[in-house]
Amino acid sequence: MAIRVESSSEDNLSGQRVVVMGLGRFGGGVGAVRYLVRRGAQVLVTDTLGAERLSHSLRKLEDLDDVEYRLDGHDIRDFTDADMVVVNPAVDRRKNHFLRAARTTGARLTSEIELLVCALPNRDRTIAVTGTAGKSTVTAMISHVLGRPEANQAPEPARVWMGGNIGGSLLGQIDAMAQMDWVVLELSSFMLESIADVGFSPRVAIVTNLAPNHLDRHVTFDAYIQAKRVILCHQQAGDVVVFGPDVAQVMDAGLGHLDQVEVVTPLLGPLRLPGHHNRINGSLAIAAVGHCAVESHFASAALEDFPGLPHRTQQVANVAAVRCYNDSKSTTPESACLAIDAFDARSVHVILGGYDKGSDLRKLILHAARRCRGIYTIGDTGQAITAAVAAEPGGAHAIHCGNLQCAVRKALRHARAGEVLLLSPGCASWDQFENYEQRGNMFTELVRSHADAISLREGA
Repeated sequence: MAIRVESSSEDNLSGQRVVVMGLGRFGGGVGAVRYLVRRGAQVLVTDTLGAERLSHSLRKLEDLDDVEYRLDGHDIRDFTDADMVVVNPAVDRRKNHFLRAARTTGARLTSEIELLVCALPNRDRTIAVTGTAGKSTVTAMISHVLGRPEANQAPEPARVWMGGNIGGSLLGQIDAMAQMDWVVLELSSFMLESIADVGFSPRVAIVTNLAPNHLDRHVTFDAYIQAKRVILCHQQAGDVVVFGPDVAQVMDAGLGHLDQVEVVTPLLGPLRLPGHHNRINGSLAIAAVGHCAVESHFASAALEDFPGLPHRTQQVANVAAVRCYNDSKSTTPESACLAIDAFDARSVHVILGGYDKGSDLRKLILHAARRCRGIYTIGDTGQAITAAVAAEPGGAHAIHCGNLQCAVRKALRHARAGEVLLLSPGCASWDQFENYEQRGNMFTELVRSHADAISLREGA
């Protein structure tokens, strides 16, 4: 049975007291603020950070005169007086006492992604991707193919809007979206949790792979899977779900209503990106656009020049014939294993470790010990990883470095020409960095500075 998605129209937002909880240093709440103001809401932005740390985001709202700000902490009265609270997906609604107070007084809790999916002009032109690893790459691959003029046979070429967990909020562009445009969304488990009750699923849903992740929030793997199932549990007749290998057997409890389920196998065509996992990513993208009337041979050819995404097995430097790859987006053990497998055995010097979010690191430790030549650890989990690798007979040489600067320096000292230095931590970045981008950018700067130093010496 089709479930209607309720629309957040101008009528039901006009005059509403709306609290945006979490503007974010990188503008996560900016799209929601602008969307709400345009629709006549009385908007208050509240954040635990102060104006200095939020300056980048605040500059994007300077032209709005009617927004109130409560920075350096939340005031519970803002939540008890609100008609609606727009909650950052990273906030656990079950545990936050400000949100409990808002619910007690009747406020509606929503999210940026809920506002977006309820306002989309055409659900039938919506594709969404989730999974534990690879979802950003698959989302970008789909957008890359659909963005080619040849992919659209309509008299007016359809535009492609990419957003969700990648590319920032699309709420600021919602009024420019046409009925025949494509919307391609990357949806995290947190985002999917936030839309579980609105009855939305995309026409084409893709689940790349599934492994335990974010257990510090979800607690159990079953709860994590339940969040992922939201992407397909409201699909309607004629909708499609595309699974990576081994996903269907994990998601089997949520498939009874589906008419079209496709499980992909890796493509054989050329890709610029290294690794078997990227061949699977490409296969998923080709299968997805195939349900959008794009021929597989065209999609495969279009992906030959797909450049990849920053921080995802991205070659960023060559230091004395040692190729350096930034895979800082690897925040799970499974994604780090995939990145290690993209290169020849015993040719990789890998940097592992970071914030402990409850993942089981044993598989990564064993895999890295057997496949890598050197392991250099950082962050909260670093010492435990080093000790566990050292306990593996015949395993890789492991050094606990503590921080990224030391890890890069020692790895480059041990690496030989023709080998690989890979930052693929398998852990989140929050113990030492604000996000994985900052971690990846530092790695890139460090290896490039080593490359520049070598060039200067050779040119002297």
